[in-house]
Amino acid sequence: MIHVKDLSVENRLLPMSFQCDKGQVVHIIGPNGSGKSTLLSALAGVLSAKGDVLFGDQLMSNMALSDLALVRAYMSQSERPAFNMMVFHFLSMSVPNLPDIDAKQVDATLSEVTQLLNVSTLLHRTVHQLSGGEWQRVRLAAMCLQVWPALNPYSRLLILDEPSAPLDIGQERYLQQMITQLAKQGLTVVVANHNLNVTLNQADQVILLNKGVAIASGTPTAVLLPGVLSTIYDAEVELTEVKGKPMLLFNGTP
Repeated sequence: MIHVKDLSVENRLLPMSFQCDKGQVVHIIGPNGSGKSTLLSALAGVLSAKGDVLFGDQLMSNMALSDLALVRAYMSQSERPAFNMMVFHFLSMSVPNLPDIDAKQVDATLSEVTQLLNVSTLLHRTVHQLSGGEWQRVRLAAMCLQVWPALNPYSRLLILDEPSAPLDIGQERYLQQMITQLAKQGLTVVVANHNLNVTLNQADQVILLNKGVAIASGTPTAVLLPGVLSTIYDAEVELTEVKGKPMLLFNGTP
């Protein structure tokens, strides 16, 4: 279990506390500028913050960076490296640095992850040759390799900041497959997300932010209330049902 106690960042994020269970998918939602990226970078330990983050009984502030890298992976919004390299080499940099890691297991996991995210054919291209969607899926594959339980028994948490932004509708299914697979293996996955219908149907827990304040947290149906969303997003929101699944409509459009 991951415990967050009174986490805050100056005037950008007011103190908030919550906990995430093993295998849980947690979505952080809110309008632009609400503090989603600030919360995720503080949760990842890459931004100076007050309060505590505990991985079980381990206090994050007491952990060396090398140990933290074994416990969690953090993917910020899309960035490309300044230097060019083969996709295969880029992915190899994310394999955990553990003394007893098995080369055959690395190869098997690489094959599994690259197929899951449909990047197997990209391994011998350079990162600067990739489209935006291809590069994002390669980055997601790198995050998987860092925390894939078969390679890293210490992994607890995957943090993704708006991972679907560069992906088209067809590519987004690979992201959701990846999240589902990691959650099934016991990882907690925390995602900043703008597609509220994905949140409504796929998140286990939702935290709604606005202007650095946690407005609500709980299950999707408890948090994604049309009246609350209409006020927060300054848009008319309705809740309906399509093929037996709930769907939010924004000014008449899903």
